[in-house]
Amino acid sequence: MGETDGRCFQNSLEVDRYIGKADVLVEAMPYIQKFRNAIVVVKFGGSSMENPDLVRSTMRDIVLMECIGMRPVVVHGGGKAISAELKRQNIPVKFINGLRYTCERTIKVVDDVLHNEVNHNLVDLGLAAGGNTVKLSGKDILVAEKILSVNPETGEKSDVGFVGDVVRVNSAIILNLLEEGKIPVITPLGTGKDGKIYNINADVAACKVAEALRARKLVFMSDVPGVMRDPSDESTVIPTIRTDEIPGLISEKVLSGGMLPKIASCVHALESGINKVHMIDGRQRHSLLLELFTDHGVGTQIIRPDSI
Repeated sequence: MGETDGRCFQNSLEVDRYIGKADVLVEAMPYIQKFRNAIVVVKFGGSSMENPDLVRSTMRDIVLMECIGMRPVVVHGGGKAISAELKRQNIPVKFINGLRYTCERTIKVVDDVLHNEVNHNLVDLGLAAGGNTVKLSGKDILVAEKILSVNPETGEKSDVGFVGDVVRVNSAIILNLLEEGKIPVITPLGTGKDGKIYNINADVAACKVAEALRARKLVFMSDVPGVMRDPSDESTVIPTIRTDEIPGLISEKVLSGGMLPKIASCVHALESGINKVHMIDGRQRHSLLLELFTDHGVGTQIIRPDSI
């Protein structure tokens, strides 16, 4: 008998319930074996970050990933918390072609909210779940350069202030933390060669980090269940997309709007050597574990044609 503190099963229904749990572990075993020591970058964002219970559950799942031998790295967003604080301080919130206009006052708020509110909370929840989560500022590992916003229809370029792209990742710092058995939780900010701080799109930051680490997997957790053929019908989630199918999905408008830059980043990440990119619904409890450790998964996986 296992260590049950003297307890025993009371009836056959209770036995069946625990057999069901054992079956889940057996189904997960080949995935646990396959991904032992694998680096998995998890981008945590969207409205799922607004639900405290979901955030707590997700951080517990990430701690579990580390416990069973994976090496998770978290890159998080925080757009809604930033907008709320800007509103509180009466700083105008403006987006240009999907990018937040980031003036000097705004970048200070972004820096403060991401580090002292969002990141601090995620790290604390990881520690409370028994994990060794640690804060890692993107300012210390992401080298950035200023970018302009480009209108996809006209090609017109607009200045969006302190918004940047990642040109280099200091992966050694992250790898050292992973070797120490820690779970880095990274803010999507970068430092330019000019010493200025730049706001980085969290999806882009996650892709760049995954590329630099040669991660086995990159998982996007947001507020959609995956790529849907019909955006109004969640039953139309596409389980698997090959990169050579993406141009056709764009022409069919299945992929459009804000999904396009994310898909472009995913393709670049796959071309850099990442095995798979997953898009899952962070609003669904344990979606991360269901996607990684079950036969069916719960979202959309994007793969190279040669991965089949």
